[in-house]
Amino acid sequence: MRGPLGAVIGSYTSSDGVTQMGGGIIKHNRKCRDITALVIFIAFWIAMIVNSSFGFNQGNPLRLTYGLDYKGNVCGDKHAHPGLGELELRYWQNPNQVYQTGLKDSQFKLVDARSICLLDCPIPSDDSLEWVCDYPEGDIRLSMEDWINRNYNYYEFLTPEMRNSSLQLQGPCYPVIFPSVNVYWSCQFIARASNTSLKHWEQMGGVSINEDIVNDKSIHKSINSRSAVLKRYMADIGKAWPVLIVCGGILPVFLSVIWLMMIRHFVAAMPWITVVLFNLLIISVTMFFYIKAGWIGNDAISPIIGEHDPYINVFGRELTHLRAVTVLMTAISVVAILTSIAIVRRILMATSVLKVAAKVIGEVQALIIFPLIPYAILAVFYMFWTSAALHLFSSGQIVQNNCNSNCCTYDLVAKRVNCDRCCGYSIHYTPHIGISILFHLFGCYWATQFFVASSSTVVAGSVASYYWAQGETSPEIPFLSVFSSMKRFMRYSIGSVALGSLIVSFVESIRFLLESLRRRLKVSSHVHDSWIGKAAYQSSQCFLRCIDWTIKSVNRNAYIMIAITGKSFFTASCIATDLIMNNILKIGRLNVIGDVILFLGKLCVSLSSSVFAFLMLDTHKYSSGHNKTSSPLFPVVVCWALGYTVATLFFAVVEMSIDTIVLSFCQDSEEHQGTAQYAPPLLIETLGNQNEMNRLTQGSQ
Repeated sequence: MRGPLGAVIGSYTSSDGVTQMGGGIIKHNRKCRDITALVIFIAFWIAMIVNSSFGFNQGNPLRLTYGLDYKGNVCGDKHAHPGLGELELRYWQNPNQVYQTGLKDSQFKLVDARSICLLDCPIPSDDSLEWVCDYPEGDIRLSMEDWINRNYNYYEFLTPEMRNSSLQLQGPCYPVIFPSVNVYWSCQFIARASNTSLKHWEQMGGVSINEDIVNDKSIHKSINSRSAVLKRYMADIGKAWPVLIVCGGILPVFLSVIWLMMIRHFVAAMPWITVVLFNLLIISVTMFFYIKAGWIGNDAISPIIGEHDPYINVFGRELTHLRAVTVLMTAISVVAILTSIAIVRRILMATSVLKVAAKVIGEVQALIIFPLIPYAILAVFYMFWTSAALHLFSSGQIVQNNCNSNCCTYDLVAKRVNCDRCCGYSIHYTPHIGISILFHLFGCYWATQFFVASSSTVVAGSVASYYWAQGETSPEIPFLSVFSSMKRFMRYSIGSVALGSLIVSFVESIRFLLESLRRRLKVSSHVHDSWIGKAAYQSSQCFLRCIDWTIKSVNRNAYIMIAITGKSFFTASCIATDLIMNNILKIGRLNVIGDVILFLGKLCVSLSSSVFAFLMLDTHKYSSGHNKTSSPLFPVVVCWALGYTVATLFFAVVEMSIDTIVLSFCQDSEEHQGTAQYAPPLLIETLGNQNEMNRLTQGSQ
């Protein structure tokens, strides 16, 4: 069994044999801990910089939104040749190639069909035949501006040879037979040919053009592929960056500070306000999902960009995802509301718990503004990380495909029909790009865990100094105890916190991978029904339970003991675990009900961010035109996550204050036969009063 911890926390003997009491222990016998973890952490940051540099060098975020033309240029790229700064829409010129890609047994892919970048989607004329011609070059003496002003049509300037080639659907000009509409910056064919245009085409002796819904389905399938949807979700983050800054950065800080101030002055009312506000906000967010899913009102998201015929209806995969999340939010809302009602009878206990934090915040007022420091660091990191993520997701090499098909086209420069290099272009992704993306995602999670843990450790050190000095200002505790705690953390404990955050991040990553494996096995019914599938399923479930237990063990109490004792992460975890197990009946219910109220408070902040994100994304800027987002889902979820992270930084002041005071109080009482000698007078009122303590630890029966 572990011996008494008085020498670690309550008192210690100095080198001259004099027993020192109270706050001095916070500074006693410290040295750098977990140096190996610190070295790994430094190496991690170097790797993050190198990995991000690769993304900045190879990536182009425009690829997430826009397609490639027949030259391999990204539509909308002003640095392309020719310049395509305003030409953002991808249009497939040859309707027969599009038809061929939709046939069941065809080896010809849509990425090999000839495409071009335009300003808008062409529409067949009612009295003549419109043409879309290649970019002007060679003998076609037109500037790009003139070409655009002529609606991409220079058919009248073609030589007889070029006209004959065009009638064979080999360019350089192609007829506009099918109407099209802008769907996520690609011109989606509407599978009904213009009778007038088709008649003119036949009169001119053009080859037969296939009219079938296959034309529509082929493009629609490409636009709604999983990779295309994922790219659009990532592009939404880039387009909605003002929303992320306002709703994911600025608003959560404002709301978190208000919550802390209200805890300071209106502690008795805050649990009630938090529960009521949480219910209103989760209902509001759910209603917004219903509206955007089209189940309430007529404001469902549409994949069509700009004005279009109201009778044209195009279905996008994003709407399916949004409706699935709407159903999920409905279930979560019902469970959350019922749970919040069930804990109403415990509200008085939560009020007493929050009084502890309110007293500490009142005495150490720097705690309220301290989270602004890790918040600023995290904000800079997230901006860098997001930019790097957009470049990594769009990295890869643009290469011409080897389609092995007859796709002859007229080359304006060579002045002949070319059948050698007429295949389309695509972005080639190598396996190391996927590894780079996974490392980047893991790095974000580890960095977030580290900064949150660092903030918690600094707060714990400040509160511990306050407790063990009996809540009085003394030479042992500088006026700005928060910054003194920060100094100790940066000098001695960065490696320990880096190790703890790495363990949590690593375990969570394994849990995510195992959960993905479990779902794959569950979906694959033929595997799941076999004994191998069942064994793998049960094994993954067992691992998930073990991982859950590990995560619960490696909690913030270890950071509290690091701040108090200066021990390494594993030693501090053991001390904290022993202390908790020895006082489990005292602090069990106390921590649970307090954590529930604080968790609801974080959700209030993050849900408020989601509500305002919905409102901003519903404006004209993001619902149509150049910055139209494919769906509000991803920006709203990111704003929610950012809001929750920011709230966690600020609410850690309350959480760590409660936990540090409770752990210190339990150890103080244990070392002094049930009487806490170091508890400050202003805390004795709450934690020292026997009736109050009974109500805290036992709750309503």
